[in-house]
Amino acid sequence: MLDTVGDGDTRVLAAWLYHVRGMNQQEVGQRLRISRFRVNRMLAEAREAGIVRISVQHETAGTLALADALCARWGLNEALVAPVPPGTEGDAAYARRSVGLVAAGFLRRVGGVGRPCSIGVGWGRTVAEMVQALSGLRNPGLRFVSLMGSMVRTSATGPFDVCARLAALTGGQAQFLPAPFLADSVEDCQVIQRQRMVRETLAAARNVDVAIISVGECTPEAFLFSSGVLTAEDGANLRAAGAVADTTGMFFRDDGTLAETDLNHRAPSVGIEDLRACDVAMLAAGTEKAEATRAVLRSGVVNRLVVDEALARMLTLEAGGVAA
Repeated sequence: MLDTVGDGDTRVLAAWLYHVRGMNQQEVGQRLRISRFRVNRMLAEAREAGIVRISVQHETAGTLALADALCARWGLNEALVAPVPPGTEGDAAYARRSVGLVAAGFLRRVGGVGRPCSIGVGWGRTVAEMVQALSGLRNPGLRFVSLMGSMVRTSATGPFDVCARLAALTGGQAQFLPAPFLADSVEDCQVIQRQRMVRETLAAARNVDVAIISVGECTPEAFLFSSGVLTAEDGANLRAAGAVADTTGMFFRDDGTLAETDLNHRAPSVGIEDLRACDVAMLAAGTEKAEATRAVLRSGVVNRLVVDEALARMLTLEAGGVAA
């Protein structure tokens, strides 16, 4: 059997087989006669050491034109569009990976300024893809702050795990919100938010230099429901309130206003005015997110958008299909 995870030659070979030869982690493990867990560790170490630097060239004429159209349509300071090759337009997982790659480049740019920088972080699968793609960023002055509470289980998509992983990758620090993602009642949430450590973290979250969030849809198939965060009863209440989108513990109607639901008062997190007061970059991936993304854009909290090409085209059209 080959040597330990610290074996530099084996690490490089594992990275080559995975990223260049296109093998999955199980196949790499079989080829090198090591466990899949060790393969995963080696790939992470290769990124952290700068052996592997993953990026995507998204600045083609087409994506640049779409980015300009998005900025004009939604009044954004910046838009970044990840390319989607023909035949993959309906592949949500592919869209998340593409947006994650472009978002990792954005994070390298804003976090590699050579001075202290505070970055607020949301949660979700697209944010997790950004973390997975991040490499080549080392800045001990970085501080990643949770914008909301965490879930009860460890998960690559959760706020706690996202912040911890970003801090480990960059040599920075992580500041977690010591609270659940959702309190059982409005009264419980108010009690939680009065706790000193919660107040201190929320104060830090309200003063970040950049906030990176994602968007979810309020459908039974959405990640909030499949992950067990929300119940079927919660879903019925959201539909009754006209909610179509969520981000950072807030639920929005199609017109960008907050839905009239107690769920909007049960999440210990930053508020809508807090987001409007800072520089917010939103990640959105997959055409099924079109309605939800429009709703959050209409709320006025987003300054920058990182989106896949297929969704970008939908967002530049009015509801009737006429180009904006």
